[in-house]
Amino acid sequence: MSPESRRTAGILLVAFPTVIYGGISLLSLLIKPGSGYMDNPVRQNLWRAGHAHAGVLLVLSLVALRYVDEAQLSEPLNGSVRSAIPSAAILLPLAFFLSVPWPGSTQPNGLIYPAFIGAALLAAGLITLGIGLLRR
Repeated sequence: MSPESRRTAGILLVAFPTVIYGGISLLSLLIKPGSGYMDNPVRQNLWRAGHAHAGVLLVLSLVALRYVDEAQLSEPLNGSVRSAIPSAAILLPLAFFLSVPWPGSTQPNGLIYPAFIGAALLAAGLITLGIGLLRR
């Protein structure tokens, strides 16, 4: 594993406890009487999706880092893949959480749009990595 991939993996592993904290926070909202979390299906669904995407995409980022150095890509493309997939792991959940910040939010606000950027980065990173591996 290259030093760049190892450094990125280290950062992701250090950041992973934030997903654990998010899970504990959601659990506390579920069991705390009067939190209002269960009264708002939009907020409940987006926060649940945000938490799930955070965990899954961080794990996917770690797996992808194992393959980046094996792909037949230029160094700038390797760097793009190394940053695109983890960036999606930040942008997608962040958009889900921040788009319904208040218990009374009935629809997502404009902060939902970074989710589209995150999805595009994820797709671009995965396609680039896949092509690089197929070329090898």
